[in-house]
Amino acid sequence: MQIAFVGLGKMGGNMVRRLREAGHDVVAYDRDQELTAALAAETGARPAAALEELPGLLEAPRHVWVMVPHGEPTASTVTALGELLDAGDAIVDGGNSRWTDDEPRAEALGARGVHYLDVGTSGGVWGLEKGYCMMVGGPDEAVARLAPILDDLAPETAEASRHVLGDRGWSHVGPSGSGHFVKMVHNGIEYGVMQAFAEGFALLRKNDPDLDLATVAHLWEQGSVVRSWLNELAARAFEQEGTDLAGLEPWVDDSGEGRWTIEAAIDHSVPVPAITAALFARFGSRGEDEYASRVLAALRNQFGGHAVKRAS
Repeated sequence: MQIAFVGLGKMGGNMVRRLREAGHDVVAYDRDQELTAALAAETGARPAAALEELPGLLEAPRHVWVMVPHGEPTASTVTALGELLDAGDAIVDGGNSRWTDDEPRAEALGARGVHYLDVGTSGGVWGLEKGYCMMVGGPDEAVARLAPILDDLAPETAEASRHVLGDRGWSHVGPSGSGHFVKMVHNGIEYGVMQAFAEGFALLRKNDPDLDLATVAHLWEQGSVVRSWLNELAARAFEQEGTDLAGLEPWVDDSGEGRWTIEAAIDHSVPVPAITAALFARFGSRGEDEYASRVLAALRNQFGGHAVKRAS
């Protein structure tokens, strides 16, 4: 099948590699033309020098998959493509856009006859080897047309298990916005699970600084109820960085999905205390709670005469 990819970073570039390995005809474009040229030379993808070139390099109905940062970069790219493509063509947003942006985009593009799909994509840098889990929102016709691409981007799954595991690693979860909503909640769950692992390993290390946490993580992969890919990655991190993780700063960023999950939970009156606490723990990692901690120390000193540590 023929498809164009816009955005050739860690995710987009590896998706192009996976599709080329599967034999698809891929047109590749990135604002960084050195990156475009290098990926084209490596994979045999056809390079494009500008968005405006894409329609002429694809046969109708055209399919363009966008993998650029969410927010303004995605919005401007989708808008520009909508003005370049024709009725019957399709734009896929495979990034982590906010789900509330999808319906207005779908309506605006639909007025021109252009299909819009929102595909929440999980797999990270391991997707090239293991495949991607994809949560797809959008119209039935466009999803059906994109199925060969989704099949080859997804992990290999036994045919007999497809009724249990979804459509071979991807599933059409609903209309516009559904794909990104499901992916958003997926990432919110990820926040909570990661925080639980972080706290558990911290307690283990506090109790016994000499405990080999990589060994513990590997042990938990042997039939334990907490065995998971994130636990496998914890083992890998301890092996690479050492149990003390001394080479890493205790700073944890967030890319927005955790916040959006909590906002949606508030809108629907659904309690999500674990996800909320995990997000707040990330805020705390950045030193943003240092002043509050100083206030707490001062209050304990004032009402109870409790000792405080003075800054040097």
